[in-house]
Amino acid sequence: MGSKQTTFRDDQLDEYQDCTFFTSKEILRLHGRFRDLAPNIVPMDYTNNPDITLPSSVITTMPELKENPFRHSIVETFSEDGKGNLSFSDFVDMFSVLSEMAPLDLKIIYAFRIYDFNRDGFLCEKDVEETVHRLTGEELRPEERRLVSQRVMEEADLDGDGKLSLTEFENMISKAPDFISVEGFGK
Repeated sequence: MGSKQTTFRDDQLDEYQDCTFFTSKEILRLHGRFRDLAPNIVPMDYTNNPDITLPSSVITTMPELKENPFRHSIVETFSEDGKGNLSFSDFVDMFSVLSEMAPLDLKIIYAFRIYDFNRDGFLCEKDVEETVHRLTGEELRPEERRLVSQRVMEEADLDGDGKLSLTEFENMISKAPDFISVEGFGK
């Protein structure tokens, strides 16, 4: 094989392809990008399944995430440890869900998890307000963000329990699909 090392076994590539929306060539390209983030930590050879994670502080420097107001929540959502430290598998999963090939229903599930800032499995008014703030930056005053959040809750909280379940969020998105196309979720 000359000086080029094998990066993955065929069965590993097959498994990644089965679990994502990527071809083996795209997976190898993602590995190159993962390795470029920390070449001193990430090996070329993954045939022995190395247990390597990169911290959120490294992952969030990527061009796709660097300016994204949800970058920390995104990497925390996709990290197995919930703290933003990504293994290569987590990294591939993140890019797979955020890719144009991922179906809308999967994107909605992950958007819900990303917008659930307090990680309680629901979107409360504070989660919605934080989402609105991150989407609008400083365009809205705090009282305007609160008003928007209250309106969203009034419209979407179908059972009146003061929080949005995934089902209620899905219902809301079906009425306003552009909400999910913001900040890297694409349609």
